[in-house]
Formats: sequence, C-alpha cells, structure tokens
Amino acid sequence: MPIQFTEKPIPGVFLIAPNKFKDNRGFFMEIFNSKRYSEEGIDQIFVQDNHSHSRQWTLRGLHYQLNNPQAKLIYVISGKIFDVAVDIRRNSPTFGRWTGALLSDENRHQFYIPGGFAHGFCVLSETADVIYKCSDFYAPGDEYGVLWSDPAIDIIWPVETPILSEKDNRNPKLHDILEEHLPIY
Repeated sequence: MPIQFTEKPIPGVFLIAPNKFKDNRGFFMEIFNSKRYSEEGIDQIFVQDNHSHSRQWTLRGLHYQLNNPQAKLIYVISGKIFDVAVDIRRNSPTFGRWTGALLSDENRHQFYIPGGFAHGFCVLSETADVIYKCSDFYAPGDEYGVLWSDPAIDIIWPVETPILSEKDNRNPKLHDILEEHLPIY
C-alpha cells in the first residue's frame, strides 16, 4: 500500500500515513523520503530534528517563529498526542482557523505543518515522545506564541486544565498580537 497524503481543511497542512512493513521481527517504516514528499507538494528541506518527552496532559504551544519560520513534520515514537496547527498568516483566507490530528505510536501517522503556522500539542497517554523535523533552526530571539485557549480560535482540546509552561500560559490571544509580529501569507 503506497504512502497516503491527506490534505487537511487548511491548504498545505497534511496528515501522512507512511508504509509500515511488519513481520515476526517487528516492523520497518520509512520516516521521510524527500522525493516522495515532494511529489505530494511537500518540497521541504529539513535542517533540525527535535525530540520532546512529556507527561500526560502536558500542552506545549502554540509556538511559531516569525523571521525564521519553521515548517514541521511531526510524529510520535511512543504514546499519543493531539497535534494542532493554527493559520496565523496575515491576509490568509483561513486566518485564525485550526486543524488537528491524533498521532500515536500505534497509527504512526505524521502531521506536516508549513511555515507561518502556530503549532502545539497535548499529551493524551501517560507519557509521549514526539519527534519533529524543522525546516529552519531554532532561533531563541524569534520565539512567539498564541494563547492555547484563545476563544476566538476555539480549539477543542482534549483537556480543560493542561500542564503548561509559564511562558505558554502568558502567550497573548491572536487578536492582541501586533500585525508586524504575524507571518505574511
């Protein structure tokens, strides 16, 4: 069965179901193949891989970089998360809309989020190990965020009182962010 790419309701955001080959030894799975992904419209060079380990009900996000936007390819190697992309690109026809996906070590799905989106996830299992490829390097002075519970975005998170970092708890609502601090469509 070929790898499946399903574009989400926001153009450019994809749920990807890679091939998984199982036998009596376990399984083999190709995580990324630039040729195959490019054929589906994901023509992205990734320069950094990140690994996040979190406990249940941790919510990380919503994060973005403005001057060094990061497209991301996210997948879970253990556990289960609810992953979210929010279109925060000025003048985008889908500005302020979100889409999400359940990613787990069982379904082995991937979530592709282009640059210019805010990204976050919530851990549903006891713990989760999340790997994500990034198209640009982490730039500490270029970090921005959107409040995870912004009512104007209205993300339907699977938790009401998540475990948050102090920084994520202080992120502004989308309409309070200066226009020049939002990516351009």
